[in-house]
Order: sequence, then C-alpha cells, then structure tokens
Amino acid sequence: MQLHPLDISIIIGYLLLTIFIGIYISKRASKGLDSYFLGENSMPWYVLGISNASGMFDITGTMWLVYLGFVYGLKSVWLPWLWPTFNQIFLMVFLSIWLRRSNVLTGAEWITTRFGKGQGAKLAHIIVVVFALISVVGFLAYDFQGIGKFASLFLPWDLSPNTYAVILMSITAIYVITGGMFSVVFTEVLQFIIMTIASIAVGIIAMMKVSPGMLEKVVPEGWKNIFFGWKLNMDWSGYIDSVNSKILDDGYSLFTIFFMMMLFKGILVSMAGPAPNYDMQRILATKNPKEAAKMSGLVSVALMFPRYLMVAGLTVLALTFFSPELRAMGPNIDFELVLPYAIKNFLPLGIKGLLLAGLLAAFMSTFAATVNAAPAYIVNDIYKKYINPQASNKRLVYMSYLSSLLIVIIGFVFGFLVESINSITLWIVNALWGGYTAANLLKWYWWRFNGHGYFWGMVFGLAASMAIPKIFPDLSAINGFPIILAVSTIACIIGTLVTKPEDDELLIKFYKKVRPWGFWGPIYKKVIAEQPDFKKNTDFKRDCVNIVVGIIWQVSLMATPFFLIIKDPKLIIAGFATIIITSLFLKFNWWNKLPEN
Repeated sequence: MQLHPLDISIIIGYLLLTIFIGIYISKRASKGLDSYFLGENSMPWYVLGISNASGMFDITGTMWLVYLGFVYGLKSVWLPWLWPTFNQIFLMVFLSIWLRRSNVLTGAEWITTRFGKGQGAKLAHIIVVVFALISVVGFLAYDFQGIGKFASLFLPWDLSPNTYAVILMSITAIYVITGGMFSVVFTEVLQFIIMTIASIAVGIIAMMKVSPGMLEKVVPEGWKNIFFGWKLNMDWSGYIDSVNSKILDDGYSLFTIFFMMMLFKGILVSMAGPAPNYDMQRILATKNPKEAAKMSGLVSVALMFPRYLMVAGLTVLALTFFSPELRAMGPNIDFELVLPYAIKNFLPLGIKGLLLAGLLAAFMSTFAATVNAAPAYIVNDIYKKYINPQASNKRLVYMSYLSSLLIVIIGFVFGFLVESINSITLWIVNALWGGYTAANLLKWYWWRFNGHGYFWGMVFGLAASMAIPKIFPDLSAINGFPIILAVSTIACIIGTLVTKPEDDELLIKFYKKVRPWGFWGPIYKKVIAEQPDFKKNTDFKRDCVNIVVGIIWQVSLMATPFFLIIKDPKLIIAGFATIIITSLFLKFNWWNKLPEN
C-alpha cells in the first residue's frame, strides 16, 4: 500500500515513542520480581483495566471479528462467546476477588495456596507451568500470523509477512524486556487512546459514506436481525454465493444447537477462572480484591464499545464497496482481506496513519502483555523455586530479561510454522481451553479435589485436546469439547479419589482466606468449630443474577455500536436503554456490594 509521508511519520513516531517509554521506565521495573511482573501492586484499577482491554484489542482478533460481522451480521455479536468473551463478567462478579485474595505472583504459585507443598501440589505446579508456557507460545504464534499479514498489506516496504512480523515483534520486545509491567501498562494506556480515537473515526466515516439503503442492497434477509431461530436462515445466494459454503464450513447453520454448545462451554470455561496469562497477571497486579473486581468490570466497557465501532464500521464499508471483488474470488474467497481493503480505500490522510498506528498498537499491546506474563513462570516458578532459591533481586530480574528474549525467539519459530490465523485461533480456543477447563473448575468449588486430581485432569485433558481432532477429523472443534471435558473430568475424579485429601489445616486456611462458595461443607464445619463467628460466602444467588445481567450488559455494549453504524433508530434506542438499565442494576447489586478488604 502506498502511504502518504504524513501517515508514515505518524506510524514511525508512535513506534519510537513506545520504545522511549520502555527504556525510560526500566529503572523502576528492575527493583525485583514484584516490580517487574506486578508493578509493585501500586497501579490504580482503572489504569490496569484500560491496559487489560488494550491487550485484548488485537489485530488478529479484529480481522476475525470483521469477517464474522461481514458474514453473520448482527448475529456475529454472539460468536465471540467461543473464547468466551463473557468470562470477564464472571471475573468481574466474583472470580477476580477470589483470585486476588491469594496474594501471589503467578497462577502456578497459586497452586501452593490451594494444594500445599506435597507431591500432588508439585505435580500440579509443574503442569500449570507447562500449560502457561504452551499457551504463551500459542498466543505469540497467533500474534505473529496476524501482524505479518497485516503489515505486508499495509506498510509501504516490499517485505514478506514473516519479515514484518519479526521486525515489529522485535521492536515491541525492546520495551517489554527492559520495562516489565510498568512499561507494558503505560504503553498500553497510550495505545488504548490511539485505538479509541481510530475506532471513533472509522465509525463516523462509515456512517457518512453508507446509507441504510446502500447497505440493504448488499446484505441478505436476516443480516440485520440480532436474534435467531433453530437455523441460521441466512442465504447469500445472489449476493456472494461462496459465503454459503463458508457458513457450512464454520458449522453454524443449526445456530440454536451451536449457540447452546457455545453457552455450555463458555459457562464452564468462565467458571474455571482466567488462564495463566496476561489477564490473570492484571488481576494479581491490582492493589486489593475490591479493585480487582472493578478492573475486570472496566475491561468490558473499555474494550467492547470502541472496538465494535471499528469492527462495525469496517464491516459496513467492506460490504458496500468490496463485495464485487470478493464475489470475483469464487470459492477461494479470503475474508482476511476485508479489513485491509476498507482501510486502504476509505480513510483520509492522517486518519489512515492514525488507524494503522492504532492497529499496530493493538498488536503491540497484546504481544507485550503476553511476553511480560510468560517469564514470571520461568523465573518465579522454575528458576527461583527449583534452581536458585537464594537468588538476589538483581539476578532474578536479569533472568527475567533472558526468559523474555527466549520466549520471543520461540514465538518466532512457531509463528513461521503456523499455516493461518484461523488454524491457530481454533487451536487456542478449543484444544488449549478444552484441556484446561475441568481441573481449574473443580479447584474452586470442590473441597475434596487435590493436587493429584488436578495434575491428571490437566494431563488427560490436554492429551484429549490433541488426540480428538486426529481421531475424529470431521468433528467440529466445539462438538469435540464435551468429549475432552468428559475425559478430563474422569481423570480429575479418579486422580483425586485414589489419593488422600489435602491436609485440613491447608484447606481451612484456603477457605478462610479466599472464601469461595461451592461444595465446601465439611471444611466450613471445621472452620466454625474453631471460629464460631466466621461468616461464609452466601453470595451465590446474587452472583448468579449479576452474571446473567452482566452478560446482557456486555452483549448490549457489543451490539449498540452496530446499531449506530447501520442507523436503525429503534435498535439504537433499545441498545442504549439496555445499557442504562443493566448498568444501574449492576451499580446497586454488584458495585455497591463489593466486599471491603
């Protein structure tokens, strides 16, 4: 793409500014592991919330969301539940509070809080570290694919996608490795501001260029309906015929069945808590449990509305003006070109450079957060725990630099091996999360669950996640989830019941400190025998209500930008009314009732 010197100057200026911030903050980050990985637990919840949202606003995911919006219209707001996006609601309502009460550095260190220091705990600790590092490498390969394809289409120099990926990931690595969490958070706030401005600009341009009548001519019946019946009932024949084949390949034709499976999977994955990545790290970096909940709540507001202004705007522009080119591709249609086309053809001078800088910022924030999360497991959970327990802070920070560099290099290698954005997305969403769910669900809610059960549940879950696609190649990823879940759950239960329970003293300490609800009756009886005035967590029903209302609130934050872009007055009123009503409900039934520390 040919860019004006002004657009190129904006992009280069942004890259230089982020490197400067990383180097400038590096002294503060080098005090010790708490400074490097958690920012000394000193940053305000709203700064961490914006940082977390920025880390989730990635190029690869944005390209995927634009594709979903193009093909499925307003129904596309349900499809990110595959991740699932509403895990932020579970975190907001109760899980961030429980997690932050543990007061640890990493998800692997949390294992000691729950399972102690016996053989089972050691096995559980090892498998969490392995999972964390595998997931980080997977996300880096995901970032590698997205930024490479994006840069090769947009930036003016004639380089291959892989070369662009290596260059841009290396630039990002400079400020991540030198500045740690402080650098990541401060640059992500800057990146969020840029992305929000760019998102609003894209939304305004789409509303100015596309009228409801123009959109009506290029979309099939049902595209503008957020609700659905038993089947998807969206026929692209006569518009772009090959889209029908894409819908069949995705497996979403029987939409109600797919939706139920997605909801079933999403609830279980969300109840399991955050995976050991940058999302968990932001929770652990907050000042206290109350601020952890507020931080997770802010993520939905900061991420959903501006991001969907961009997604909806780019989708509508591409539908209106890019459909002939997509139709000409026939069965080889490439929806990953939708985003580049819309940016190339419809953004004016300066705004184009700002948006490209914003999307680079989106990539850099996701990549930076991922890289910053990984070395904590290598240094804190391997080097410090097993190799050099007496290491000085200076030595640990130095090892963090080396670990970060190693993780980046491994990410490069796997990025070269991955075939496409879609393949790595499906692997992360289904294989990785399928093996994670059962063990991490039971650790919160069942007192009898022990370290041995956790270890074997994770091992068999991850093994099943890798084996099921090979054994049943025609089985869709989401339909394979119940099989993976069943295998992992059986392994969890058998591994737990054939070994002895964790010590009562450990379980009592955990229950009193974290205060989860669930199947903790035997432990609760032992606690009140020692401490008769102890008050157990009775928030289960209120938490469930807040989760339901919170999910409706989050969906309205995703859908209302679409309503604005397509200029439907009734939907706009309904969208904002839903946001206001659900926000007020959550203010009184969640925010005002957050526990004091």
